[in-house]
Order: sequence, then structure tokens, then C-alpha cells
Amino acid sequence: MNKETIAAIIEDLKSGRTPKLTVEDVPAFSADATAGNEHMSPTDLDAIAASLTEADIPTFERALQAIDDGDLAWLGFKVVYDAELAMGNVDNEVTKKYGDVGSADGEPLVFFCNDAKQIVSSREPSPRDLFQMKDVTRGPSMHNQQFEGLTWASVALFDPVRVWLLGASDVAVELAELARHVGFEVVALDYDPAYLNEERFPNVERILLKGGDFEGLKELDAKPQDYVCVLTRGHMFDPQSCIWAVGHGVHYVGMMGCAGKNNTVHDIVVGAGVTEEQWDTIKRPIGLKFGAKTPAELAIAIVAELIDVRYRQRYSQEARDKHDSSLGR
Repeated sequence: MNKETIAAIIEDLKSGRTPKLTVEDVPAFSADATAGNEHMSPTDLDAIAASLTEADIPTFERALQAIDDGDLAWLGFKVVYDAELAMGNVDNEVTKKYGDVGSADGEPLVFFCNDAKQIVSSREPSPRDLFQMKDVTRGPSMHNQQFEGLTWASVALFDPVRVWLLGASDVAVELAELARHVGFEVVALDYDPAYLNEERFPNVERILLKGGDFEGLKELDAKPQDYVCVLTRGHMFDPQSCIWAVGHGVHYVGMMGCAGKNNTVHDIVVGAGVTEEQWDTIKRPIGLKFGAKTPAELAIAIVAELIDVRYRQRYSQEARDKHDSSLGR
């Protein structure tokens, strides 16, 4: 959700108008995202919008501040499909932690939560609500449907990491959907429409280069926070891809291939002016090591590495140690 949308919501609430929330603003409520889930649908956004009052303005103002500060933060949405169940659920033998109170009330709610677990909302949550509200920092994760009567959704207040897939190989096909599914913004690139097309790469941005080669790559710009996966078909354009990636100083670049092929790419890349230090920043071979061989298996290995890189980029060693400790690792 962007600043303009949030500012418009604040202005509507100040003027006594019902804000408009759309699935473009909150994709978690889209028809695709809620397909098969009888407890959530796009129409829930209308009910949530209608529930907002002037008391919710501080929630959205805190969201604006988080965007300005570059904070890892989310707007969360409480969806109630059975108010009696939502408020009546109490602890069982497994969840003995949150007392004898279920949800604080049976009404929808919009709230703010950042990675420091700061909560801003117009109403006081119950301990159980608070547990689930904090969990939106994970997506929300497995706890959003833990208790009957209500569920939770969220939208990030920060931009997703962009991943460039250079080459429309079979591995790239598998990787595109996996990376998109775990929250990356995916750009797939090639010069041959027989390989780079909507059927092979649905739901992601596609850039078709002209000229039957990768020369057009020079005209494109990557940002320092981007990730690049070098996956060209037959490795023919791996050197140009590596030169482009390190030239833009991207946060991560990985290349698929065996040692012999990578040595050849090294000679070409260094011969073009790339330093040994820049070459050493390229992860090769790309992906975590666990015996992956098929395109689908390799894609799993690669996206697992991308998730790990993103995790280390966003969180300090102290925060990662604390997370591992909480899981008993």
C-alpha cells in the first residue's frame, strides 16, 4: 500500500467519509488469494472500510511514518466471520498461554505492526488478538487461521525485493512462480519469444530483448537492492549477464553452471574489465547445496537461497540469533 492511498484514507476519515479499499491496495483479499477460503473474500474489504472511523486515523498516520522511515512494517486486517466464535474461543491444552478471553470483540479492525512488534490500533486488543496481530510480520503466517471465528491478513508498507531472471530457461520457469509466491517481484528476460511468453511466465514482468542476443541488456537498469539470477539457456549469455549485474552493484548475483563452464565465464568477464573482487561476489553455483538436479529441484534450491539472502539483508545477526533461539535451533 502506497503513501497516496493511505493519505487519501486519512483525508476521508477526517471528512467523515467511508474510505475505499481495493484488492489492488490489499492483494490478500483478491479473488485469486481468497479462492477456496470461505472465510475471506474481496467483499470483506467493504465491511472493513465501513468500520473505519476517525479513531483509526492514528493507525494510518503511523503507517505513513513507517514508509517515510523505511521501516519494516505492515497494515494488518482482522476479519470476523463469526463474532460469537471469535470472542468465545479460549485456550486448549496446547495453547495454554492467552487466558480465558478470545478476541476482544467481534468487529473488524485495521491495525499497524512493525518488525519491532509495535502495535497501533483504535481498540485495545485481547492477549490472543495481540498474539495474532504480531504474527502479521510473518505474512501473516500459520497463526492467521488458528482460532475459529476470525482470520487475519496484512499488506506490507515496504517494497518487495526485485529478482531478475536473466534467461528463460526451464529452471527460470520453475523459479519465477516460486519466487513470486514467497513475495519477490520477478522480472524474466530473454530474447526469444518461443521461451519467454505468458504461458511459460505468467504473473511476472517479462522483458523481450531485441536483436537475437543479450546486447539489449545494456539499456536496462538494475537497482543496488535488486537480486540477479543468471540462468541463460545453454549459458551462452552468462558473461554479459554477470558483467551487467556487477556493473550495477546489485545486492546479490548468482550464476548456474559447473566449475569448468564457470571458469570459462570468469576469463571472459575478467577480460572485459570486471575485477577479481567483483567476480568473487557472484554466487556460483547458485542455490543452496542439497543434491538438487532437475529444473524444479534447482529452483527450490535457488529460491531457498534468495529467502536466506533477503533474511540476512533485512535482519541483524542479533535479531536472527533471537529468532533461532525462539525456535529452539
